[in-house]
Amino acid sequence: MLYLQENIKEVQERIRKAAATQGKSLEDITLIAVSKTFPASLINEAIRRGIRHIGENRIQEARLKMPEVDRTATRHFIGHLQRNKAKYAVKLFDMIQSVDNIALAEELNARCAKMDQQMPVLLEVNTSNEESKFGCHPREALTLLSAVDRLPNLSARGFMTIAIYSEDPEKVRPCFKLLKGIYDEAQAFNLKNANINTLSMGMSSDFEIAIAEGANMVRIGTAIFGKREE
Repeated sequence: MLYLQENIKEVQERIRKAAATQGKSLEDITLIAVSKTFPASLINEAIRRGIRHIGENRIQEARLKMPEVDRTATRHFIGHLQRNKAKYAVKLFDMIQSVDNIALAEELNARCAKMDQQMPVLLEVNTSNEESKFGCHPREALTLLSAVDRLPNLSARGFMTIAIYSEDPEKVRPCFKLLKGIYDEAQAFNLKNANINTLSMGMSSDFEIAIAEGANMVRIGTAIFGKREE
């Protein structure tokens, strides 16, 4: 497992350097280790080596392996969530990052109400305008925020996006700039249940650009765990 320790250290160092260019520290950026397709044993090893947040994309997979995962790590659901899986999501995860419509939000709220809990959520925004990606339209993000804020068992904490995939940083950067603008606008809203403090953007291929554009949470899988076997 030596490679895992080396990968974590390398990613943390890259985050530290990217954060420093913005006058921030490593501690200002939340690192989520994306563990989809990897077994609970490897996730637990990563947690033993300092990982404090893990991210999963698939409810069915999470239902099978989460019972074996060390509960000390905060669990984030970062994949597309169907309404009929909401009942599992609220039981398995500590934050849901992929709320992209009010119907899903209302279902999550109802499920949380039954469990007498409040769930932190992020609103997913499709900043790349790609049909293959989920997320609300950027123009709808603040309207969705206001609607979610009326649901007492959800607490909106900010926004999440998946940028366009490109090896050219200048093609990726506009996605992050767009979401940072939405995030900044949301700061002026008079909200009841929300606490807008989280901007989740950037993955293994582009997290340094995301940090440069204002991300304070990054979701990194391959650079930590290695290439996935889908």
